[in-house]
Amino acid sequence: MPKATVPTFPGAAKQLAALGLRLRMARERRKLSQALFAERMGVSRETLRRLEKGDPTIAMGSFMRALRVLGLDSDIELLAADDVLGRKLQDLALPVNRAQRS
Repeated sequence: MPKATVPTFPGAAKQLAALGLRLRMARERRKLSQALFAERMGVSRETLRRLEKGDPTIAMGSFMRALRVLGLDSDIELLAADDVLGRKLQDLALPVNRAQRS
C-alpha cells in the first residue's frame, strides 16, 4: 500500500525550492561536486539532487547535514528565533493582576 502524501502549501514549496537553490549555490562556490558533497553528507547523489530541488519529502536531518558540511550549521539557530505572535498569545493568557485593597 503506497504512503499517503501530505500536500505542500505553495508558499512552502517555493521556500524549499529557494533553500535548495541557495544550498546548491553554496556547494558550487566551494567547488564541491555533487558526488563529493553527497559523500560528506552521508546521502546518495539522488537525495542530494532532490534536496537541491527543494523536494518536501527530504528529511530535515539531510538539510542539517548539508548546512554542517558547508559550514553554515549555525544558520539553523535563526529559524523561528523570534516568535513574536507566540509571545503575544502567551502574554494574553497570563492572569490579570488586580489592584489589592487595603
